[in-house]
Amino acid sequence: MSSPESSVNTGPALDAEALFRALLEPRVIEEKMLTLIRQGRIAKWFSGYGQEAVATGTAWALDDRDYILPMHRNLGVWTTRDVDRERLFCQLMGKKGGFTNGRDRTFHFGLPEKNLVGMISHMAAMLPVACGLGQAVRFREADRVACAFCGDGGTREGDFHEALNLASVWDLPVLFLVENNGYGLSTPTDEAVAPDDIADAAAGYDMPGMIVDGNDVFAVIEAVREARAHARTEGPVLLEMKTFRVRGHEEASGTAYVPDELIEEWKEKDPLDRFAARVREEGLLGADRMESIRAELESAVDELAEWALDRPAVTSTPEAERDAVFAPSPDPDPPSPDPDPPSPDADPPSPDADPEETRFIDALQDGLRAAMRDDDEVIVMGQDIAEYGGAFKVTDGFVDEFGSERVRNTPIIEDGALGAGMGLSIEGLPAVVEMQYADFISCGFNQTVNNLATTHYRWGQPVNVTIRAPFGGGIGAGPFHSQSREAWFAHTPGLKVVVPATPRDAKGLLRTAVADPNPVLFFEHKKLYRSVRGAVPTEAYTLPFGEARVARKGADATIVTYGVGVHWALAEAEHQAEANGVELEVVDLRTLVPWDRETVRQSLDKTNRLLVLHEASRTAGFGAEVAAELGEIGFELLDAPITRVAAEDLPVPNAKPLEDEIFSAEARLRPKVEDLLAF
Repeated sequence: MSSPESSVNTGPALDAEALFRALLEPRVIEEKMLTLIRQGRIAKWFSGYGQEAVATGTAWALDDRDYILPMHRNLGVWTTRDVDRERLFCQLMGKKGGFTNGRDRTFHFGLPEKNLVGMISHMAAMLPVACGLGQAVRFREADRVACAFCGDGGTREGDFHEALNLASVWDLPVLFLVENNGYGLSTPTDEAVAPDDIADAAAGYDMPGMIVDGNDVFAVIEAVREARAHARTEGPVLLEMKTFRVRGHEEASGTAYVPDELIEEWKEKDPLDRFAARVREEGLLGADRMESIRAELESAVDELAEWALDRPAVTSTPEAERDAVFAPSPDPDPPSPDPDPPSPDADPPSPDADPEETRFIDALQDGLRAAMRDDDEVIVMGQDIAEYGGAFKVTDGFVDEFGSERVRNTPIIEDGALGAGMGLSIEGLPAVVEMQYADFISCGFNQTVNNLATTHYRWGQPVNVTIRAPFGGGIGAGPFHSQSREAWFAHTPGLKVVVPATPRDAKGLLRTAVADPNPVLFFEHKKLYRSVRGAVPTEAYTLPFGEARVARKGADATIVTYGVGVHWALAEAEHQAEANGVELEVVDLRTLVPWDRETVRQSLDKTNRLLVLHEASRTAGFGAEVAAELGEIGFELLDAPITRVAAEDLPVPNAKPLEDEIFSAEARLRPKVEDLLAF
């Protein structure tokens, strides 16, 4: 596919006046913003001055049902999609009445009713999200495409390459639009990007690439329409829009690093001047009418800007801000199969369900299978999860039952897969993404903590993505397949963190996670997969997040833990009861975000001694949070200092003796318990 010849005749019944108005409005808004910057009335502005043809032409060419994922300099997308101008100006001015309630600035938000998906500041991060939207479109057999913008500098990010490859492998209806405006912040494109033409990258991903004159709105419209037609039926297209940034990265940074002659050269290619010359030449629109339209727009923009500047500042309350972090979750299925254990033998099944003795891994399979049967739009993705069944065989047999459109092998692209999961969820399809090992989620960290975690708080979009993460040590797998990284994510507002310890909890909590309209990190301990059995109801059920479980009753001290630590604690409690007549109470948190402070405090009220145990290394582990919190809310109950038992601050050693005898928290649990009891 090559770039089409530019023509004024861009389609049926071109309305030259409407197109001129659409192209001019973002310029007039820009001019007003630049005046306000000089007057010191606003603090920051990311200018798209001289690049209006790219944003306006793209939005003009696409169907309103198509998704657009714009960036900082694409004001023309928002105005051409006819977003509410009063709210838009409040957003631009950071005033009450904007789209994000002050939670993010300018264009870092989405408008589902306009099929606009908001950006984050990390370049190219929205391209994998476009893949997920394209995947949803294909799944629903809809006549739509997704168009994601990216700057020239962002094409060096891994997300760019992961997204292009995924879209090509899956033949997704996605347009990747590179706005090549000559500079990153101050670094010229030719110093950051090796090839002269970024569109050449398309060949490496077996998709068409087009080089487009981004300052000719007619060329942009024709190219986008041609690319859309191809993407709908054939798969993705890479569009490189050649344009230029004649102003600073943001207005305060200036343009001293840009040669004056280069700016002058590109001013000669100004998209508005070129449009005006073409339509006058063709007799489609006269100069007087264009001047009249400009006067109308200037008056309207002045009035709107001054009105927005006089609007009240954004205010809120701590309660309102906290409530905005997560989307409301559905209530769990009654009755909860989690009655209070009548004895130290934990995990009784619900009286309303026939239990079966089940392995941890089989319970996970049952929970995921139930979730996919509940909702035939749940899609699971990951490396080797289809025919192979995943590295640990959790999804073994799933592709036979649910089909390859719902059980999808991904390339080795953690960030790309997680971003695609977000795109699916925006279109209303719950996504379950398996990390082959939890350790590898570091390659998907940006999508997890900056995109998935922040989206609902910023613009109210539910993000139903469950990340299944096999984690933990004890199997001699070494430093890259044994880590416990749950504290990373517990520290990130907007993520829920779940760590089941028993088969019953694994099944019920996983089904809850898949139904939750928020991103959930679901940590599954690899050592427990086939070594732990327990009574599990055969029926489908859910368990609520944020409710700890008293795994064993006792009166002499409390051990608070989760995951594999529950089994260590129960074994130690059994030893202490038999050897010393000591009764330890074991509290299994089950979920770290949210976590159940009250159940822990009630236990401490009874035992007056607290030990916090986890497999992860000690410094800044989640146990520090539990200890600090109970030090505040339960200080008067303590008869001894709170004790923490955790792994050494080391990478996980490979040799089993080193892991078991030096690194592991399990090896130091008993002496710490005895010290606590003796205090």
